[in-house]
Amino acid sequence: MGLTAKIRTRDGWAVSHAVVTVTDMTGAQVLRAEADGEGAVRDETVLVPGAYTVIVTAVGYAPAAASAIVTASGRAEVGTVTLARQGGTELPPPGPWTIDPAHSSVAAVAQHLGISSVRGRFTEFSGAIEVAPDDVAKSRVEAVIRAASIDTGNGMRDTHLRSADFLDVERFPELTYRSTGLTPAGSDRWTVHGELSLHGVVRPVDLDLAYLGTGADPWGGTRAAFRATAELHREDFAMNYNQVVQAGIAAIGTTLRVELDIQAVQGESLPQG
Repeated sequence: MGLTAKIRTRDGWAVSHAVVTVTDMTGAQVLRAEADGEGAVRDETVLVPGAYTVIVTAVGYAPAAASAIVTASGRAEVGTVTLARQGGTELPPPGPWTIDPAHSSVAAVAQHLGISSVRGRFTEFSGAIEVAPDDVAKSRVEAVIRAASIDTGNGMRDTHLRSADFLDVERFPELTYRSTGLTPAGSDRWTVHGELSLHGVVRPVDLDLAYLGTGADPWGGTRAAFRATAELHREDFAMNYNQVVQAGIAAIGTTLRVELDIQAVQGESLPQG
């Protein structure tokens, strides 16, 4: 019996100690519960069957509301409630921002043997963001990735990926991305238009960008968080190697799903230490 719910951030992390308030159709509060350290709410209060409103609040997050129907058993399963960072519908303050590699990740996922995925990441990269003060569409981002820093957790595979069959890091030591414009796709979502230089080929690549919010860090700075995804095709960048195994299945898929989780520090450089 009672109420169950999960409280998560937009990127899937638990929001611990969020407060859940349930009101009936007259607006009267009938239940108040707190999420545990895993963002889960489990309250055994028996509610009268009917429709209710669930309001979730947490320090640093914008409030969220959801509807719940209590069944004859007295149980209400709200499911997952997603909270946005406070100010998540706004933009980061204008000016320069520096990507923090220690708290960011640049990953790519490819299909393997048609049945599973191989995940890799680049461990060495840098980048800068310039948020335009008047017209956000004029904001810019640039990033440089060291090709040889590819890491899939398998040394033999990584050596092959660095070879001329794939990244050819001796000839093309860096991947670069430079934005050419932004298009709004929602209150806190953007399409970043840009050009990716990979394996000696420059192609237009769009990023689906979500702004997750801005907040103070323990070192006296201000940080902004973003998540971005894109889809690349190896043949677009002249990486045509493909071993074919049984039944014509490619060993490594030709489509790469790129996943970026970025923290940027306000200013033109990272803090020392």
